[in-house]
Amino acid sequence: MLQVEHLEKSFGDYKAVADLSFEIQAGSIMGLIGQNGAGKTTTFRLILDFLKADKGRVLWNGQPISAKEYDIIGYLPEERGLYPKVSIEEQLVFFAELRGKKRKEILPKIDEWMERFQVKGKKTDKVKSLSKGNQQKVQLIATLIHEPKLVILDEPFSGLDPVNAELLKDGIIQLKKQGSCVIFSSHNMDNVEKICDHLIMLNNGCTVLNGKVHEIRESFGRTKLFLESHLTKEELAILQGVEKVADREDGSLELTLADPEVGKEIFMRATQDGYIPMFNQQPPTLEEIFKWKAGDLHE
Repeated sequence: MLQVEHLEKSFGDYKAVADLSFEIQAGSIMGLIGQNGAGKTTTFRLILDFLKADKGRVLWNGQPISAKEYDIIGYLPEERGLYPKVSIEEQLVFFAELRGKKRKEILPKIDEWMERFQVKGKKTDKVKSLSKGNQQKVQLIATLIHEPKLVILDEPFSGLDPVNAELLKDGIIQLKKQGSCVIFSSHNMDNVEKICDHLIMLNNGCTVLNGKVHEIRESFGRTKLFLESHLTKEELAILQGVEKVADREDGSLELTLADPEVGKEIFMRATQDGYIPMFNQQPPTLEEIFKWKAGDLHE
């Protein structure tokens, strides 16, 4: 279990991280979100002891993280770093050996990992011969091949197409099943919403959201309504409590409600003649919440 307790870090007069606390249980995934400069990368560097905190502490299973724990950590930095003139195989062996693994342990695993992430190329190929996406996958394998218990991924989805992003999501979920603690940052709220158990949002170093993803969404109320019925856009727009009505590509309507209770009246009106194809009342998306929270602190 990773515990971060009242972590703070300033650079001169600028407070990069302010009183940050959270826990990640074994076998769970936490997403760290926020705009550029919010404090995400600084948080990772504090956890890894690359930077010294002004206040607070970081614990692994109740003890401060020391050099002896480094071998159980996998870290993927936002700034990727591979040796372009070295083969995939030698690169992966080298990074694994830095984490205390033996060459004979790693060599038999390389084909399996390359197949898992569908790396296009042979393990004898030099990294510079690979596409950018495949280089990124090799970097990810180097982060994970020693089977770390604590995995920190800084913008791992950056630059990946949808197919490769899905492979990465599957890889992260597999780490969870194996009992690892996983923390990653991302600007893609869809990825965060699909695979995270817990979420923290930072803005200017301050924690503005902290909790389980579905609980955070529900706390904003079910103010989004997707409707397909006999009611017209004009009829719905004049109802009290309906803030906005928009057409969707499938022919249905998307309503924004001032109060979730308005949904009950709309349901009664829409179903007065019986069956309707669609009535789906949801809380706002994580993307919308992210924009609201980021905007609140910039107004």
